[in-house]
Amino acid sequence: MARTRDESSPLFAGNAAGTLRLIVYLALAVVLMVLDHRNGWLWRLRYTASAVVEPVYRLAGLPAVGVRTMSVAFADRQRLTEQNQRLREDLLLANAKLNRMAAVAEQNQRLKELLDTQHSLELNVQLARVIGVDLGAYRYQLTLNMGARDGVRPGQPVIDAHGVMGQVKEVLPTTSVVMLITDPSHAIPVVIERTGLRTVAYGSRDGDQLALPTIPLAADVRTGDKLLTSGLGGRFPPGFPVGEIRAVAPAASGMFLVAQAQPSADLDRSEDVLLLHDQAEPDGPPAPVTPMGPSGELAPGATSAAPPMPTNNGATR
Repeated sequence: MARTRDESSPLFAGNAAGTLRLIVYLALAVVLMVLDHRNGWLWRLRYTASAVVEPVYRLAGLPAVGVRTMSVAFADRQRLTEQNQRLREDLLLANAKLNRMAAVAEQNQRLKELLDTQHSLELNVQLARVIGVDLGAYRYQLTLNMGARDGVRPGQPVIDAHGVMGQVKEVLPTTSVVMLITDPSHAIPVVIERTGLRTVAYGSRDGDQLALPTIPLAADVRTGDKLLTSGLGGRFPPGFPVGEIRAVAPAASGMFLVAQAQPSADLDRSEDVLLLHDQAEPDGPPAPVTPMGPSGELAPGATSAAPPMPTNNGATR
């Protein structure tokens, strides 16, 4: 419903009084603006008014600021979470690569030691890789990736960069089985490096030690003495490290000294080994393995198709 002239605003009334009042207000506004522009009279008033009104502006903008702050915090948290996840994955990958590089470096070092052994001793050897380990209750054997097709024959000595590991017991077309020197059925003629005393080192039931049960009581044997292959029996070439004596004590019978020795070879860590070709048995079926006691007698209940070998032989017992 339209308003009549009388109902209009008294400030902008259509009569002469209203028009005059408007002109006065406009003139006053112009005068104030000119004076403020030239003399800055209203500066303090504006400064005070802005100080009073600013909290109102801040209060009015709080919801928008809060929403923006929460969105930024959420985005930062999500970004940090993603970065942490990526860094964690990169760290795991770097550790895996580092471990792999360390393993490769260690393997290269072992291969270098094997090659250095071959070159320094000028041996006719063949490099083979361990593909299986059989550590049974009374059996300590390795399986190599070389067999009859590669020229492997029964009786070949097996060494690593540190010493004698054992000898080939069984040959298959593509693989071969090695009996370790710590096998209870194995014996190897040795000589004590310091004194030249010859004796026989037998495997033990615990699988990680060598036993020397027939050392004379008057023999000069000490802890730390080095054991080398003596070459007796023709199976193992002389001069190869076999072990180091760790303990010496009188036997229960009181007739001999009994010594325990730690093998020189890394029997439980070597991944690559060397097969010696100069001491292999002639072609033909392998001789049966006869379990024997420490003094060379047949073990109880054992039978043999051939006479027992002497205790200074390097073949398996």
